[in-house]
This record gives sequence, structure tokens and C-alpha cells, in this order.
Amino acid sequence: MKSFRGFIIKEFYHIFRDKRTMLILFGMPIIQLILFGFAIRNEVNDARIAILDQSNDYMTQELTQKIASSGYFIIIDQLKPGGDIESVFKQNRVKEVIVFEPHFAQRLLRENRAAVQIIADATEPNMANMLINYTSSIIRDYQTGLRGQTGPLVQINPEVKMLYNPELKSVYLFVPGLIALLLMLVSALMTSITIAREKELGTMEILLVSPLKPVQIIIGKVIPYLFLSFVNTSTILLLARYVFGVPFNGSYGFFFFESFLFVVTALSLGIMISTIANSQQTAMMFSLAGLMLPVIILSGFIFPISSMPAALQIISNIVPAKWFLIIVKGIMLKGVGIEYLWKETLILGGMMVFLISISVKKFKIRLQ
Repeated sequence: MKSFRGFIIKEFYHIFRDKRTMLILFGMPIIQLILFGFAIRNEVNDARIAILDQSNDYMTQELTQKIASSGYFIIIDQLKPGGDIESVFKQNRVKEVIVFEPHFAQRLLRENRAAVQIIADATEPNMANMLINYTSSIIRDYQTGLRGQTGPLVQINPEVKMLYNPELKSVYLFVPGLIALLLMLVSALMTSITIAREKELGTMEILLVSPLKPVQIIIGKVIPYLFLSFVNTSTILLLARYVFGVPFNGSYGFFFFESFLFVVTALSLGIMISTIANSQQTAMMFSLAGLMLPVIILSGFIFPISSMPAALQIISNIVPAKWFLIIVKGIMLKGVGIEYLWKETLILGGMMVFLISISVKKFKIRLQ
């Protein structure tokens, strides 16, 4: 019994001495609980919307004030009559536009009825549904409050319009998100494993004594995966288009250009992971555990980023998949080009250059 107790104590010592085991045991649950607890939200807060007020009377101003003070919305734009509503959606600036008809208060007082149009971006079907419900509820409350003031029953008719996904198919949300997730994980995982494998087997030193420079070795290992990733991209796109029926309204050339930026970014991330990992197992753990959660939670793939705390919204900006997802949905569902997606393209390009620079620099240091 004494020897058994000693054995258990020894095992405890082993666990406490291993920092990686301690990190997995205590660090991972805390990080995951904080991430899931704060990030997973079904409700919508501070959704960006715009108002097109063609009446601009006291009633439309009261309704606008009620909508702004509800906590669900942030009014970022007051559109002018005759302005292009669809362009604010294509620029990804707003998730909803509320349009008040001309002579709103006058019609409501004289005819006891008036109309308001609610236009939502349905590329995220669940969010669009919730925004429509919140807006309709606020309008109904206002309508109920008017009964005491105007006497007869008044009726405000909300006319709902869903853009880009009128049938609210959830596959329009999940397939573009899966494209970003799969390309990110497969590209980063493959690069990190292939270089870690050389280190684990001790064959990297043999490569280094060859006439090739370390940078040439890295590029030589990455290029095949770059071509294979394009085969992957084409396959995923074909499946999305012809198996799941997701429309493709944009340019194929622009889509593949953006995919190139994203894949090279992911491959560079894989190289960076390989500079930290000494074995394939560690590289896989970093690639899968370290990338899967941020891509799923902080890219806007499933949960709206605008509902998350400010700290997580800031962190989400360093997740390349967030920007690629905006680009993919913009090209496939909205049919927009570089004129609307130049900001996301620049951010993705900047991330690619940064990760390549860091990866090459760190790899040189390790190999020397």
C-alpha cells in the first residue's frame, strides 16, 4: 500500500512538472468556458441599421428614437430619398434598413393606417429573422401606445423584404462558413505537419546541408500544398454550387484571387506553428485546437460578432477567416466585386504579408 501511495504521488509530480499537461488540464477549460460563455449569444445587440425617412415628421422621429434606444440597434446612417439602399448592404455597413413612407403621420391620423418597409440582409438568416421580429415588436408597441392619443384604432403595416436569401435557407449561411473553415484548417494543418515531420524524423538537417537555402526549402514544401489547396477550393465550390444549391452571383476570377490570399495566409500560419511544434502530434494539437475554435466562434460563421463583448469583437479582427467569410458571402450571395470588398482584401493581404514575414524569420532562427 505504501508503494502504491508513493506511485500515485510520483504521478502527481509528473503531471505538475509538465507545463503542457497543466495547460491542457486547467488552461483549456478556462479559456473555452470564457470564450463560449461570452461569445455564444442567441440574442442580437447593437445591430447596425439605417433609416430612410421619407416623411420626417414627429411620429417617424419618435419611432426612430424608440428603435435607437431599444439596445438592439445602432443607427449608423440616415439615408436620403432616392439613395441606393442596396449599396449599403453590398458594402456590408448595415444589416437592416427601415423605410418610412411619405406623409407617414398624416396618413396615420387621417386614414388610420400607414406603412413601413423593413429590409434585412438575409445572408445570415437567423439574424435577419431576429432583427425583423425586434423591429416589428417595437412598431407594435408604438402602435398600441397611439390608441390612447388618437382615439380610433390605428394600424402600422410593416412590409418585410429579405435580400439575397428570400427563402431564408440556412445552407446559404453554413456553406460559405464551411469553405472558410475547411480551407483554414486543412492548409494550416498540412504545412505544420509536413515540416514537423521532418524535424521529428531528423531529416531536416539532411535538407539543410543540401545546396538549397532554408527559405527555398520552405517555399518548396509550401508550393505543392498551394496547388492542392486550389483543387480543394474548386471541389468545395462545385459541391456548394451543385450539391447544396448555393448561388454564385459574383466573379469566379475574383473568388479564386481572394482564395489565393486566404490559402497563403493559412499556409504561413501553418509554418509559424511548425516553428513552435517539435512533433506532428503537437502541430496537430496547435492547428486543430488552436484554430478551430477561433474560426468557428470568432469569424461570424455561426454567432453574430456584433452581439459579443467589445474585447471579443476586437480579438475577432485578427482571425483571417472573419474577413474571408465576409468576402465569400459578398461574392457568392451579393455578387459584389473589389469596389465593395477592397477593405477586407487589404486586411487579408496585410495579414498574409505579416504572417509570411514572421514565419520566415522565426524559421531561420530555429534552423540556425
